[in-house]
Amino acid sequence: MPKADIGNIIEFKDGLKGVVEKVNENSVIVDLTYMTNYRDLELEEKTVVNHKNYKIVG
Repeated sequence: MPKADIGNIIEFKDGLKGVVEKVNENSVIVDLTYMTNYRDLELEEKTVVNHKNYKIVG
């Protein structure tokens, strides 16, 4: 499975999407404000996702 790069859009955890801001050895830091409804979902602005737990969608 390819690792995401900075700027890629990834999907994880039942349809959540975000933009990769930083790539670490085992995970990525994702900006969730890419989703227009992220405030409605009461999510934090950023989260960490393990490389095993996402797929690149853009």
